[in-house]
Amino acid sequence: MLTSVRIVNQYQRTVLLRFGRFVAVLEPGLRFIWPYGIDRTIYVDLRVATIDVSGQDIITKDNVPVSINAVVYFQVNNPDLAVLNVENFRQATTLLAQTMLRSVLGSHELDDMLSERDKIGKVLQEELDKSTETWGVKVVLVEIKSVDLPEGMKRAMAKQAEAERERRAKVIFAEGEYQASQKILEAASVISQNSSGLMLRMLQTLTEVSVEKNSTIIFPMPMEIMEFFKAKTWEIAQKQANKEKEE
Repeated sequence: MLTSVRIVNQYQRTVLLRFGRFVAVLEPGLRFIWPYGIDRTIYVDLRVATIDVSGQDIITKDNVPVSINAVVYFQVNNPDLAVLNVENFRQATTLLAQTMLRSVLGSHELDDMLSERDKIGKVLQEELDKSTETWGVKVVLVEIKSVDLPEGMKRAMAKQAEAERERRAKVIFAEGEYQASQKILEAASVISQNSSGLMLRMLQTLTEVSVEKNSTIIFPMPMEIMEFFKAKTWEIAQKQANKEKEE
């Protein structure tokens, strides 16, 4: 019996054509076929493959020119369809990915494209998978690697980010000043209830300021202190006058 031997690897399937007609998909292992052109075998790899979709020039919905780089992960799940329904399933999937990438991303604005890559990649994966289903190809994942912007747009976005950070810094500083003023107002309310507390606070402030000995400090003297010394002077004078009268 005239036969030929074929070995099908575990990660492969072989489409068998006999007299040009599809017969079966050969499973992994040692297989025997008819020679002399009666049987023809076409090997199909079932492992996940990648397509590098690079340098796709796109105009976004808000009229910004960008260049997109993406990666498409796909896998053949029906070897007979991949051989019989499309001439070259890898090339067809590559061209479809390029077209779909420009179509889908062109309907999004630049901000959405930069902030929602995962969501857009999911939409691309679903659209590609629908189109390649009749080819026996399953699109597993679509990842957007990078979005290249013009230099002018990069500078504009950098200025925008810088302005946003300055705005946040000013808001935080203003909130800090407001909270500090509230606390100072509460402290002043407590201190004002007792004149001795106010005096102690002023003396404490004087002690803190006097740590630096290379500066001249002008410190306001409260009127309460002057009245205190005036009362003491008057008391001493009264005692002296009473003493003189007794003598």
